[in-house]
Amino acid sequence: MGIPNLLSLFRLALVPVFVVVYFSGLENATVYAALIYALACFTDVLDGYIARKYQMTSDLGKILDPLGDKMITLAVLICITVDQIIPFWAVIVYAAKELLMALGGLVLHKRAGNIPKSNVLGKVATAIFFVVCSILMLFPEIPGNIASILICVAIGGMLVAFGGYLATFLSMIRRDDPPKQGNGS
Repeated sequence: MGIPNLLSLFRLALVPVFVVVYFSGLENATVYAALIYALACFTDVLDGYIARKYQMTSDLGKILDPLGDKMITLAVLICITVDQIIPFWAVIVYAAKELLMALGGLVLHKRAGNIPKSNVLGKVATAIFFVVCSILMLFPEIPGNIASILICVAIGGMLVAFGGYLATFLSMIRRDDPPKQGNGS
């Protein structure tokens, strides 16, 4: 287990810490929670950098890294939804997209024997989510219509990235399909 995977496990461990701090009732709890979220995002950047620079990528890392990203983002979305900062549908859309990506990843792993790498669109969408969710946590008094617009921007970026994932998925599935045999007629 290399450093990148340990950083991904650490990010996963930050998920319950984030939730507990967010709802702790402490003065400035959302500031502390936002700092935990920032730390989680920093570990994401760091583990990816280390894995690429030192050729420490692994199949386990291809699972742990996005799992850590998705779990912390889902925790943030659920917390700010419970606080009625964003509408519940945002969590549903995010969770549905992640479920589809997980199922697609399983299909690709079974058919092609590999897992697609992250792409620039996904990284940009993650950055947008981080910025939007941090703003919403740090400034919960933002009017509801503005908060909805912000989360729509984040979800829009996520859906664009999902479109890129679908294109990659379809390309990999087609590439793995055996050539069609004629039936002789």
